[in-house]
Amino acid sequence: MLKTFHVKTDHHDQMIDVTSEVQNWVQDQGVKDGVVVVSSMHTTAGLTVNENADPDVKTDMLRRFREVYPWDQAEDRHAEGNTAAHMKTSTVGHAQMLIVENGRLVLGTWQGLYFCEFDGPRNRKFVAKLL
Repeated sequence: MLKTFHVKTDHHDQMIDVTSEVQNWVQDQGVKDGVVVVSSMHTTAGLTVNENADPDVKTDMLRRFREVYPWDQAEDRHAEGNTAAHMKTSTVGHAQMLIVENGRLVLGTWQGLYFCEFDGPRNRKFVAKLL
């Protein structure tokens, strides 16, 4: 079964913890062991696994992405002007694969799954598939 999740972003660059939404869906499916694949449906928004204990990690990551991929590059030829967002998405990736054991996502103590917005605010979606 393919599940579509909807995310409304509020900022141009944003990392939203979606761990609990995916975990709740996995539990609702009754799957005990397997793999869940999650995939962003956008070229300017991705998914990553990273620390979810200290919110400063998200703040620092987004700041560093802005430093590495500045927005206002006059030399970019892409007409929409959002090449930096495409670069950020390529860096974090569009998808993640997570192990499911005993009905739970297998994540480290400080890990969470984040939807990463790089060209918002927008209404976004990502999909999940249990294997």
